Amino acid sequence: MIRHLPLLVAIACALMFVVGHLNRRVNLVLTRLALRLFGEYVVVDEARRERQRDLLRAAHVSGTHRVYAARTMLYAVVFGLIGSVVGVYLGGPLLRVIEAAGESITLTVPASLGFLTALNDLPEAGLGELFVIYLLSAMTVGVGVALATYYARWELLAQRAAARASQIDATLPRTVAFVYALSRSGMAFPAVMNTLAEHEEVYGEAASELAVAVRDMNAFGTDALTALQRTAKRTPSEDLSEFSENLASVLGSGQSLSRFLRAQYERYQAEAEAKQEQYLELLSTFAEAYVTALVAGPLFFITILVVIGLVLEDTLALLRVVVYLAIPLATFGFVVYVDSVTAGPGGSKAVSLEERGSDARTVGVAEGGSVGVADGGIAEPNATGVTDRWTVNRERLDARDRLQQLLEWLSAPVDHVLANPGSTAAVTVPIALVWIWVTAFPVTIGPPTRMIAQVDGALISGVAFVLFGYALVYEIDKRRTRRLEVEIPDFLDRFASINEAGTSIVQSVRRVSATDLGALSPELRRTERDVAWGADVAGAFYRLARRVRSSILTRAVALITNAMQASGDIGPVLRIAADETRATERLRRERRQVMLTYLIVIYLSFLVFLGIVAAMSVSFIPAIEAANIGAAGEETPGGFGGIGDAIGEIDVFEYELIFFHASVIQAICSGLVAGQLGEGSVRDGVKHAVILLAITGIAFTVMGL
Repeated sequence: MIRHLPLLVAIACALMFVVGHLNRRVNLVLTRLALRLFGEYVVVDEARRERQRDLLRAAHVSGTHRVYAARTMLYAVVFGLIGSVVGVYLGGPLLRVIEAAGESITLTVPASLGFLTALNDLPEAGLGELFVIYLLSAMTVGVGVALATYYARWELLAQRAAARASQIDATLPRTVAFVYALSRSGMAFPAVMNTLAEHEEVYGEAASELAVAVRDMNAFGTDALTALQRTAKRTPSEDLSEFSENLASVLGSGQSLSRFLRAQYERYQAEAEAKQEQYLELLSTFAEAYVTALVAGPLFFITILVVIGLVLEDTLALLRVVVYLAIPLATFGFVVYVDSVTAGPGGSKAVSLEERGSDARTVGVAEGGSVGVADGGIAEPNATGVTDRWTVNRERLDARDRLQQLLEWLSAPVDHVLANPGSTAAVTVPIALVWIWVTAFPVTIGPPTRMIAQVDGALISGVAFVLFGYALVYEIDKRRTRRLEVEIPDFLDRFASINEAGTSIVQSVRRVSATDLGALSPELRRTERDVAWGADVAGAFYRLARRVRSSILTRAVALITNAMQASGDIGPVLRIAADETRATERLRRERRQVMLTYLIVIYLSFLVFLGIVAAMSVSFIPAIEAANIGAAGEETPGGFGGIGDAIGEIDVFEYELIFFHASVIQAICSGLVAGQLGEGSVRDGVKHAVILLAITGIAFTVMGL
């Protein structure tokens, strides 16, 4: 136990950093320790500090450079010490390997490398020499781990900044459209920027980047030109940097802001087509790389290992590493990388707009620090024996907030299930567990592989059932949303035409709701009834966006409601919104059409994988077993030449079990990647994973395995 104490201490140190990411108090202790030890050493080099500061700003990391750099040094030192401990423990196995390979080294090395034969004497080295060997091992591993940790922390920031740059470029056209539309409605530029900052979750990373400039102006009194110039220097996106610099120049020169924004809007609309082609080419490259490296590559490697294992030497250990670790981890890394370097035309996810109405209960803080309660509560000072009414009201509000989610679920359970497909696990997981318990248990005690084989079929079918429930609900809601999104450009065009004819906004809502807009018509009629019953138009549109749950409609509603505050003539704004939504829908449709080919390629590559696995299970393995039986029963001169003695010690059943598990793992991985590449999200790949799992189950059932 004592000899493993350093290793346990090293593991505890590593877990301390993991806990630091989960616990705020532990994280604060680590930060203080880092500042105490390294805070004075990370601010010496001015040039390096400025580069690192720019990287932190580009990655949108909260906190100061001194804190991040000091924590990076602490990470490097601690993980370097952990690596040193691991290096000491690796020294023993290394000496045993050298001892086992000593004779081979003597016989095989050429004369020019004869000095390597001195390695044969290492196992007989004295205490001093062994101490030097272990010290070198510890230093080599420790220094390597420390340097890798230090540079990995900064490289992670660079990758994060690059990912943000791609997201900013993807969302910049719609952000420019929003700014142009509001300025076209007559809203002042500072108000436009404040409105954009309020809707940064709706318009994505480009809006979030410009929101920093807005906070700079509001909190520190910075003028608009300086704030935009700082944004141009800070942002990792070249497009946004150019836009910010040009916008600052226009504001400083007194040129027409509306004309400039219109030119930028048209420019980004034209560039969207070219970027879409580049984006699709990148996706096609990723699809080809996945099929080659993560489908054909593992299949070839597994085939070679199986042949070697059945004919020459047992390779089960390496096969398990490939199937259970290499394929899932490589697929996970591929998915994360693709997600970080690509940002489709969809951009930001759909978010709920805050419903603004007179009936909303608000609690505000006045400039003097007093608390105002808008729902009738009166903040009274504390007094002995007197109940603090504000405390009571706050407790009531907290209790109501805790029950709010349950009340919303009870009011519209179907809508909430459609909005949260993961909630299906509350039903599907218990059913799957009951199914596994009924069909797989009791398990006959025996070798581990035999016990696993008794439960893996039920376990995989249970997982497939859970995934099927999620995919079914997700697809129902997605197809419903897609049917509604198709009608949104026509709705905006008709709304604009009616408003441009001189009709008021309320009358425009009433008239457009009476037209035929397909799947969107019932929702518009609900909105019209909402207005007819006394709700304000903005609140009715907010509730429309919340019901539809579409990022396209959410952006359009944010634009319309804010334009109404500036002017009742919102026809031009609606035209801009219609053009933007139509362009987004066209890009999505083109992506689906182009990526359909690669979706089919991924399916075919998996079927090839499954076919080769089936051929090996049905033909190759039985032939090896027959050869094994023949070699064991009689001498066969000129036959397999004694290979049967080797394969007689191999459990063929374990290879068949690995074939089945490899097919299942590849089905899930291929399905998820197919959804990400073909439709833009891993969640879209759940249905493909279910389909491929069903094909795998049917194939192995037909083969009788």
